[in-house]
Amino acid sequence: MRQHQPTHQPTADDIAGLIARHAGTEGPLLPILHDIQDAFDHVPQMALPLIAEALNLTVAEVHGVMSFYHDFRKAPAGRLVVKICRAEACQSMGANALSEAVLGKLGLDWGGTTRDGGVTVEPVYCLGLCACAPAAMVGEKLIGRASADRLEAAMEGAA
Repeated sequence: MRQHQPTHQPTADDIAGLIARHAGTEGPLLPILHDIQDAFDHVPQMALPLIAEALNLTVAEVHGVMSFYHDFRKAPAGRLVVKICRAEACQSMGANALSEAVLGKLGLDWGGTTRDGGVTVEPVYCLGLCACAPAAMVGEKLIGRASADRLEAAMEGAA
């Protein structure tokens, strides 16, 4: 399970405070995005123009950086995050079929969250278990030689 649950919706003042922590530092965009996501479990759309203004960037530049890195979310994740590796080693060992099975059973697309807010499924591009492909992560638990049945059991165990 995730360690952090945001206590309230972010306000402009909340975002400004997180941005201010990086005033005068070199290359602050990624640290700011990480701080905002750590605080609110996602980077809300309303934060992008505030970040852009503070760093003298365009909103498009901030959005481009945010969308380039797969770890940044536009909406809060579910109570349980399931990550399935999409790297070549895992794909060669059945990750595509695994992904289709898990996403199909939950009725989700990549990055989607179940209606009850219980589970979010995200792609990742290496979990470091290439020799045990396909690899996945359920909450904080790494799973090598993952199958749909093993992931389902891990999800039930984490609930």
